[in-house]
Amino acid sequence: MAYNGGIQLSLMIGSVVPEPVPKEVISCLTGVQVRSSATRQGGFQCTFTAGKESMIMHELLPGGYFDAPRRVVITVTLAGETTVIMDGIISRYELSVSSEPGATTLTVTGLDISEIMNRLDLSGFPWPAMPPFARISVAIAKYAMYGIVPKVIPSVLMAAPNPLERIDTQRGTDLQYIRRLAREAGYIFNVQPGPAPGMSVAYWGPQIKTGVPQPALSVNMDAHTNVESMSLSFDGLKKTLFTFFIQQEQGKFPIPIPVPDITPLNPPLGAKYPPPLSYTKLDTYTPEDLDDTTAKFDAVTAAARGLARASEASDVVAGSGTLDVPRYGHVLLAGKLVAVRGAGRAFDGHYYVSSVTHTIKAGDYKQGFQLTRNALISLSSEVDV
Repeated sequence: MAYNGGIQLSLMIGSVVPEPVPKEVISCLTGVQVRSSATRQGGFQCTFTAGKESMIMHELLPGGYFDAPRRVVITVTLAGETTVIMDGIISRYELSVSSEPGATTLTVTGLDISEIMNRLDLSGFPWPAMPPFARISVAIAKYAMYGIVPKVIPSVLMAAPNPLERIDTQRGTDLQYIRRLAREAGYIFNVQPGPAPGMSVAYWGPQIKTGVPQPALSVNMDAHTNVESMSLSFDGLKKTLFTFFIQQEQGKFPIPIPVPDITPLNPPLGAKYPPPLSYTKLDTYTPEDLDDTTAKFDAVTAAARGLARASEASDVVAGSGTLDVPRYGHVLLAGKLVAVRGAGRAFDGHYYVSSVTHTIKAGDYKQGFQLTRNALISLSSEVDV
């Protein structure tokens, strides 16, 4: 399907291996929205017109073409480069019936392909003498038929338990267990589509805020402006010094240990790095952690969790906005750096793209974005365009 600015959109649907949808279906497609995040599960929504005599109403809906968990792959081609923006499964669809000609619509909603790992509860499955990264690799390998390739970074802070002392068992589905192990290691887990249609990379590792930045987001640059709107903010009270407590077996009192928020994977992205204005004891976590506390963990596990929390709380600068993709000339991706220019000395520089939302309609392709960074004032007087 062609859009203004030389953009081509492709939609594929199938059971395990998706295939291009019939021409009658793509001609009924009126809009696509895709949500992608560096730390959360992504999703999509496709809207079709569904006339009484259409192929959708007569053949596809009765035949289960849009039934869960059918697989959906969405790609866009811009300037000869194809980007997979979604590889997921359908979760539900909704038919909005109208007596007006051409006003009946079918809305198909789904989640990214990681949801396929969330279908079977394997609580109690044993993982004897296997470090977490090995368990993750084995768990992901079960989904190779969906083109999911594991990219697992071993944690130097986590080791396999002695099977004579303890055998770890799984709790919940593969997706729930993988996410739990990621939290224990201070890691993130996501499944990013691509690089080719039908393939995805399941990443389990540290949140990396380094690398080659994407082309710059430009504001107040006259003809070079490619962002329709952008707001940037600084929250000086968000920064906090985290401290976790460990308790030695032979001791009676917990030992406080401060947690650094600057690491090689989370370097300062600006020259003015604000000091912490509050102190927080890492003694409780979210309900997902089943009310564990750092005092119950060994020093290694507590340190890993503390580093992740400190890195998140150090992002005192936030940004959001909307860009016109044909004018930008690229597809902005989550989980990577991007440069911002034209926002003034305090806010120019490199940011981490935490999430993006693609909104595609006939003749229109926009992206909403969320940015974060941990400092003010660019480290360099120039940014890559």
